[in-house]
Amino acid sequence: MNSPINPFARGYHGFDMQRVAIIVYDDRCPMTYLPLHASQSHVPDAQLIHRRCIFSDDFVLVTEGQQVAPGLDALCSGTGTIRAVLYSIYGDDNGVSSHIGDAKTLEAAREVVRRLSFEIGHYSRCWEISSGHVTESAMRYLEGMAATETPTGLLFVAFHIPCSIAVGVKLIATPWTSTNLLHVEGITAEQLRQEHLAQGVPPSLLEVLHQAAAADVRILILDGDAATLDGLALYQA
Repeated sequence: MNSPINPFARGYHGFDMQRVAIIVYDDRCPMTYLPLHASQSHVPDAQLIHRRCIFSDDFVLVTEGQQVAPGLDALCSGTGTIRAVLYSIYGDDNGVSSHIGDAKTLEAAREVVRRLSFEIGHYSRCWEISSGHVTESAMRYLEGMAATETPTGLLFVAFHIPCSIAVGVKLIATPWTSTNLLHVEGITAEQLRQEHLAQGVPPSLLEVLHQAAAADVRILILDGDAATLDGLALYQA
């Protein structure tokens, strides 16, 4: 049975950075971490640190040296002082927003995101997995596709690996998400899946290709001697 987590997914994506104020307000209570209200988003860090503030469960407002928009003070039940400002970094990890860490400046946070981002030309998007993850008929399907030069129109093409029993697949217009496919092809991911089924793509191969393409894999090599991938169904011993 396939894992609910895409086994091809690697690394964080969909990064977000949030400026957070560290607030001290009571010696008996731990420090509170809250984002600045949007009405004061323009205020530089230097004008926040060591300033008096008011806060709610959702945001903080500096009262010392800054104007507070009418009505917002009524939403705030806490008072304190901003001890420091941090830039919290979040990333999407298999559909869940995860706190990666904090940086002292916006520039430092951006550098962390740059280093973690999987950008074209910087990280490999080529995978080699066991051909046991598809049926024997699916491998014959790929071998037949690799032997012809006729365009498939299926957003993937197969090719032979010289001096090897392996078969490679070039995935086109990845990632195969509805957002991307609607932009480049005018179809949803489900419509592409149904088109593949209608065109006779073997179901075991379809599942592997769609999971790989959803994770933005561009080249997938299926080799009987390669390692299996945890979380991916096996069809051949």
